[in-house]
Order: sequence, then C-alpha cells, then structure tokens
Amino acid sequence: MSAETEKSTEITYIKPTGGWLSLDLKDFWTYRELLYFLTWRDVKVRYKQTAIGVVWAILQPVLTTAIFTLIFSTVARFESQSVPYPLFALSGFLIWLFVFNSISFSANSLVGNSNLVTKIYFPRLIVPVSATLSGLFDLLFSFAVLAVLMIYYVFKGSLALSWQILSVPVFVLLAITLSISLGTLFSALNVRFRDVKFALPFALQVWMFASPIFYPPEILSEKVRFLLAFNPLTGILQGFRAALFGEKFDWLTIGISASVIVVLMFVSLFVFKRMEDDFADLI
Repeated sequence: MSAETEKSTEITYIKPTGGWLSLDLKDFWTYRELLYFLTWRDVKVRYKQTAIGVVWAILQPVLTTAIFTLIFSTVARFESQSVPYPLFALSGFLIWLFVFNSISFSANSLVGNSNLVTKIYFPRLIVPVSATLSGLFDLLFSFAVLAVLMIYYVFKGSLALSWQILSVPVFVLLAITLSISLGTLFSALNVRFRDVKFALPFALQVWMFASPIFYPPEILSEKVRFLLAFNPLTGILQGFRAALFGEKFDWLTIGISASVIVVLMFVSLFVFKRMEDDFADLI
C-alpha cells in the first residue's frame, strides 16, 4: 500500500475528555462560529411569522408590569420604599423574564436539535448555551424600556442615579450564569426524562412567586428573608435593584445567592458531562 493511500485512509477518533468535570475550552472556542449561528437562528425563529415581531420583547414586560402595578400597589398596597413601584416591578420582571425564557428554551434545545446532535460532532454544551444567549436580545429591549422609565422618574424628581449603576453588569452576568447552569441541567435531563418539559413550566411558575419580583423582601420576617437568600434569584434581584437605584447592597444575601449559583453551575456541568455520551442514543 502506497504512502498516499495510507494517508487517505487515516482514521480520526473523537473521544470524550477525561475527568469528572473537564471542559475542553479550546474545542469550545474552535466552534465559536457555530455558537454564533445557533444563537442568531434562535433569535430569528422566535419571531418568525409573528405579526408584530420584536415588539413582543417590549410589550410583554410593559403589560405585565402595568397589571402587577395595579394589583400590588393599589389593591395589595405593597410599597417599595424609596423606589416608585412601576420601576421596582419592571426591574425585577425583566430579569425574571430573561431567566424564565432562557431556561425554558434551553431545556428543549437538545431535543429540538436532535438532527444536529445525532449527525455531527461538536461540543454539545453549545446548544443550551446558545439558547440562553439568544434571550439577551429580548433583555436588551427590556432594558431600553427600563431606561426610559428611569429617565422619566429622574426628571420627575422621584429617583436619583448614583455611581452604583456601574455595577449592573455584574448582576446581569450572575443572571446569565444562573440561566446557563439550570438550562444546561434541564436540557440534559430532558433527553432522558421527557417529563421535564411538563414539570418545568409549573416549577418555574412556583419559583416566580417564591422570588421577590413583585413584592419587596422587607414585608417578610427576618427568618423568611434569610431562607429566601438561598433562592439564587433573590441576591440577583436585590443587587440589581440596589445598583440601579443607588440603594444599600445586602452583601449577605448577594453572597449566599452567588454561592448557590456557583454550586448549581458545577452540578449542572457534572450532570451534563455524565449524560453527554448517551445523547445521540436517547434523543
């Protein structure tokens, strides 16, 4: 057999990396263009053949904030101390909406891309990550609405901005990390247990009411507030609002929530890595 024939019949073996939590970041970087195209595809598919397109990204948080403002500030009379309630509600809901959509889309991402997963090799983690990153498009529009509302209250004299607003990206990054972690976990579990797609919407709905999105934590007892800190969304929301509105940071709550997010991230990557080899067979 000639050297040319041997070269043409050379076989390349693709094997998983060793270790219980080893991530080949070089491999992930090699497929960065695929991450970009999958993210952009998810953005376009989300609003394909819709009558008002990306306006939904603005309409949903605005209408929901208006409804909850009417319910909680007028009927239930929840007061948000120094921050006008519409600002309080919108700032919490836009973070929640991003987390909710990201986890929901990520959980179904591997099953929805079964043809891609079973036919070619690429880092499978790209699929749930791209589903989360596509949600940043909606978050950007929601931020625009929040900025307009904040400017209105600044000129009205009901709100004063401070240097703390520069720390907003830190809490957005925490929200992204939380979304990627849980989205990755549920995407792997959904491949093996299809019950996930039925149970997840209910679980997320319960999580929303267990988070201080539309009510201030101050209305709760000190013991309940401490337990609420173990909800990773609590520290994100409190830190995000403190950064936006110049309030005092609750570092204990933020620290506890951030620690929970780090634990969730490692648990999610561990589960995903352990189940990854079986995706093509089970999907």
